[in-house]
Amino acid sequence: MQSNGGQIVTHRVITMLGRQEMDYLDKLGKDALFTTGHKLSYNDILRGLIDFAMEAGVSGEKIDSAKSFKEKLTRQLSRIEIKKGGN
Repeated sequence: MQSNGGQIVTHRVITMLGRQEMDYLDKLGKDALFTTGHKLSYNDILRGLIDFAMEAGVSGEKIDSAKSFKEKLTRQLSRIEIKKGGN
């Protein structure tokens, strides 16, 4: 997010997800609710995933599909785990 004179600038994103993907987002939110008392919204979940990808240094280079993006995230996560000693 960018700051514009002290105000946070946000943008609306509309996405088309399948039933299985929506069910998974619902499960993440409910699991959080039952374990922490706070239900994660779709926005919280998506923002967390985007923040992770940004902090992990994932770029859009050579990504041409959701599958190739997933593969790149998986490779980056493996590199992070190796650096941290596999924990």
